[in-house]
Amino acid sequence: METLTKNAAPSFESVWAILQENAQQMKENERILNEKFAENVQQMKENERILNEKFAETDRRFRAMQKEMGSWANNHGSFAEEYFFNSFKKGQRNFFGEEFDRISKNEKVVLKNLEDEYDVVMYNGTSVAIIEVKFKAHKDHIAKVLKKAGTFRILFPYYADYKIYLGLASMSFHPDVEEECIHQGIAVIKQVGDTVVINDMYLKVF
Repeated sequence: METLTKNAAPSFESVWAILQENAQQMKENERILNEKFAENVQQMKENERILNEKFAETDRRFRAMQKEMGSWANNHGSFAEEYFFNSFKKGQRNFFGEEFDRISKNEKVVLKNLEDEYDVVMYNGTSVAIIEVKFKAHKDHIAKVLKKAGTFRILFPYYADYKIYLGLASMSFHPDVEEECIHQGIAVIKQVGDTVVINDMYLKVF
């Protein structure tokens, strides 16, 4: 006949040993987690440093590109101003049947809270022709041209009673820009081959 024996109850020493072992394992796990956390924090800081360096380099390159593009645009703008000014100076001074006997460029005036700059201005005894010069004309340039008559009369009160003509000169015109200039009564002045062509058929007096 088989004899059944009951399992002996664990002793205090064995329970204490198990608890001590668990506590030790928890401390080890905590140590490992802390190390991993510290490593992750360090990696995040390193990633942030690398990203900041990359952002700084990208920003530096972008600013350099902006500066280069601005310089490129300024050079082309200066070339266009010089080209048209020389053409007017050599004799292209007839607008709407009027001839202008005096010419100036880059006139800038500041009066209290108003300032404006005029690329090319031509004068005679009764009229003024104000020419805005661009390397490549865009539609948003038209509004800039239209305001010139008003600011000129304020900044140059001597010419307040003069007839004012407006023109947009450019090395390149989109057809839509030409059409809008004509509609607004602005002379279209452009380079065609080696000559300057002026379309003032619908020129208005401002």
